[in-house]
Amino acid sequence: MKRDLISIRDLTRGEIEGFFDLATDLKQRLHQQIPHPLLPARTLALIFEKPSLRTRVTFEVAMTQLGGHAIYLAPQDIRLGARETVEDAAKNLSRWVDGIVARTFNHATVEQLAQHATVPVINGLTDLTHPCQALSDLFTLKEKRGNLAGLRVAFIGDGNNVCHSWLYGAAKMGIHLTVACPKGYAPNRDVVAKAREEAAATRARLEVIHDPVRASEGADVLYTDVWVSMGQEDEGSRRKQEFQGFQVNQALVDLAQEDVLVMHCLPAHRGEEITDEVMDGPHSIILDQAENRLHVQKAILAALLGR
Repeated sequence: MKRDLISIRDLTRGEIEGFFDLATDLKQRLHQQIPHPLLPARTLALIFEKPSLRTRVTFEVAMTQLGGHAIYLAPQDIRLGARETVEDAAKNLSRWVDGIVARTFNHATVEQLAQHATVPVINGLTDLTHPCQALSDLFTLKEKRGNLAGLRVAFIGDGNNVCHSWLYGAAKMGIHLTVACPKGYAPNRDVVAKAREEAAATRARLEVIHDPVRASEGADVLYTDVWVSMGQEDEGSRRKQEFQGFQVNQALVDLAQEDVLVMHCLPAHRGEEITDEVMDGPHSIILDQAENRLHVQKAILAALLGR
């Protein structure tokens, strides 16, 4: 039976830890220059409705290092739902490739692909969730801190797709997550409710507030993302005004733990949601996050596409 990765909510804690164990092994093998062709002759289709640096490059490099091949399909190549239906695209691709990564606007598109494809489908980002990013973030924190349970993470900014996946991930792993966002930009209520159901089992605390100062006080991790995501460009001027005061800067860093870690999923709009001083400073593990996209996604591919 095929396995998909559409949302962190669909994973068990054991499955997440299994990805992390495999990612650790694959990262060590790569750094020791030990070949690891776990997916020989496998082919991965990359369906992208949105531009990408990290997601595209890391999945393509991942397949190469695993002994397989990736085919990139740009927005003009496939035009899901316009040139042909999502169902037809899924059924056709299933006859040729061993897996599909989809980076789309509408979350329902990835769900439809998974419903109709007979090969694994991986969510490379939708407007609702970004599971590969949050899993890589959690893996990075595990490398830095060892135990995730009980960590205090402050997510400062927009209650967006990354925030949604972080809510699910924090709930699964027992993390205390405080989301601090301007009024009107809180995460999806349904996502928060579902994450809180999960949190009861792990004793995670999930809070949504509108005060970045209170969220940052004593935090182990400060996390931020852009104020204007892809597809929201028309809202840019208004968002930049309403997010004033939610910048991750030295003042917020000083409120957190002395060894606080600063995270950003990138790309960053320097001088808006984060200052150069903090992004390039001693607390930043932003490039570690970016690197770990490769290792965690290799683990996901090996687990889902392996036979």
